[in-house]
Amino acid sequence: MLNLERLRTLDALARHGSVSRAAEGLHVTTSAVSQQMSKLEREVGQRLVVKNGRGVRLTDAGRLLAEHAARILSQVELAQSDLEAQRGQVVGELRLSGFPTAARGLFPAALAALRAEHPGLRVRSRELEPEAGVFAVVRGDVDMAVVLDWYNKPLPVPEGLVKASLLEDAADVAMPAGHPLAGRDEVDLEEFAGDEWIAWPEGEFCHEWLLFTLRAKGIEPVVAHRAEEHQTQLALVAAGLGVCVAPRLGRGVVPEGVRTVPVRQRVTRHVYAVWRADGDRRPSVRAAVEALRSAGGS
Repeated sequence: MLNLERLRTLDALARHGSVSRAAEGLHVTTSAVSQQMSKLEREVGQRLVVKNGRGVRLTDAGRLLAEHAARILSQVELAQSDLEAQRGQVVGELRLSGFPTAARGLFPAALAALRAEHPGLRVRSRELEPEAGVFAVVRGDVDMAVVLDWYNKPLPVPEGLVKASLLEDAADVAMPAGHPLAGRDEVDLEEFAGDEWIAWPEGEFCHEWLLFTLRAKGIEPVVAHRAEEHQTQLALVAAGLGVCVAPRLGRGVVPEGVRTVPVRQRVTRHVYAVWRADGDRRPSVRAAVEALRSAGGS
């Protein structure tokens, strides 16, 4: 009889490509992954993994069993969803990820509400950027991801995922209080063609959106500083080091010396939740969507 948890370990190893990343995805130690694989090899009587440089690779038998494991685990998840749906109870565990401002602006209220209303549900949350969150859902590392895209740049969502809108998040331009446009009620992005920009780290979805949007308006932006957190970006603005796009979700208190001004042609982020279609009937998923919507004021 094949052990389900050992099949889950093999599936994680096949998806992640290394023992350390599989362990991270499963929230266990690397030694636990190695022990589970050793036990699985004894059960099937064949080598499933072999050393490959500093890492490991699956043998032919390992790849064959991993393909079956993926299908088995998908069926198990579907069965769990059906059982939850039949009971109609919000119970079990829900693994949730969100991009940083969602984790700050939505998760505290939403998770507190879920704990109060559904004490039989345990939620585990983590921060992941939008693209990483989508991949984590596809891989099965999380059950649901809160992600975003921009009004003019959608985030690709693979087939097999379901999504639900949570809120529309407007963004302003943040500038030093002494900036020539700081006294305006509205601004256009084109008016900042001569400014230095403070942006997200290179390669991130929001960074690529900023370059795409400004270049579409004929602006080749000068990105002087890059920072992951919006509060860090605003602190750099307060120091007079440039301007930035400042979404309102999770913004918190704007530092002294910073002025935020709405954009005339509204700049918005679409915030939504995504999950695998085989978990669509889970009451815990529906409860989480409602709690997140309530936290976002929608």
